[in-house]
Amino acid sequence: MKNYNTDVILWINKADHDLGTAVLTYLHIPEYKDTITFHCQQAVEKYLKAYLIFLEIEFKFSHDLVYLIELIGVKDNSLADFYNRILTLQNYAVEVRYPDETIFITDEKVTEAIETAKSLRILVTKKMDMEVVYNTIIDSDLPKS
Repeated sequence: MKNYNTDVILWINKADHDLGTAVLTYLHIPEYKDTITFHCQQAVEKYLKAYLIFLEIEFKFSHDLVYLIELIGVKDNSLADFYNRILTLQNYAVEVRYPDETIFITDEKVTEAIETAKSLRILVTKKMDMEVVYNTIIDSDLPKS
């Protein structure tokens, strides 16, 4: 394993906390769809920021996933396949957090959000040649609907 910038590791760990929270919530209180999707969005945001730091790309602190993935695309376009999925997650950053915004989130969208965060985690850590062992919650199989 390579020697990593401490910030990369910190961002990955914080992202794992968000992804772990999303999975744990899904497994125990799946009706909390807004909380689950919010934490998936947060995890993806942090995985992208870790990868930006790894690539030595400066970025402004923003919750805009499209902005982050477009910055990455300047040096690495291998995340382009995630663009549409990330666009969907973008909606979970703010809108689902407040009672005056009504967004209907299906069970399918919840599992897609979790799978997107998990897949991005695998891709980004692999691209950085980084093995992160956190806990088994993140890697838990989701029950079939």
